[in-house]
Amino acid sequence: MIEEASIINGTNAELELGELVPGSGEPSQLDAGRCATLWASSKQRLSAADLVAVHFFSRSVKWRIGRTSAVVISKLGNGWLYPILALIIFGHFGEKAIRVILAAGLNAGLLHCLYPAIKRYIGRPRPFRTDARLSSLFGVLDEHSFPSGHAMTLSGVLVPIVLAWPDCLSVAAALMLLMGWARIASGHHYPSDICAGAALGFILAYPLSAWALSI
Repeated sequence: MIEEASIINGTNAELELGELVPGSGEPSQLDAGRCATLWASSKQRLSAADLVAVHFFSRSVKWRIGRTSAVVISKLGNGWLYPILALIIFGHFGEKAIRVILAAGLNAGLLHCLYPAIKRYIGRPRPFRTDARLSSLFGVLDEHSFPSGHAMTLSGVLVPIVLAWPDCLSVAAALMLLMGWARIASGHHYPSDICAGAALGFILAYPLSAWALSI
């Protein structure tokens, strides 16, 4: 009887200890379940807010000037903008512009090697594909929206320009905002796509540009 009581008491103590020790037994499973539920709920709310923002910005293209501006800015972001920026840099720096342009080109090249794989892995459909109330102003290069390649490329190119020419920071910020607006208003991207693309471009471009401009 004494041995049985000791075993029972020992078992009870182990159960109580298991309840108190983090990461042991059912409580950890419950915590994991709560975290998963909280993450799913937060993700759903963020996606809903993203879509509301797309609808808000899409109102600006109801008028012809808005549609034309969004299309022109987006098309410039396909590549035409960058020779224009190169000419401006040459006009300001002369021969010294070569280092800035090479840094910008290196950033753009590396980013374009990375982001297609990220897009395919995440596989987020574009806003106009998920909501019938939205329409695309023009054709798309691929079916995935996250992250924004336009915002990523522009961010990566502007970083060495701003490092070499700090006075143009406000102009660079305006270009980023305009590109972000155009991509959202055209129904091709969510705001989070733009933010992620810009962040990815900056994170990769800043250390590379700082190194390239210092040698």
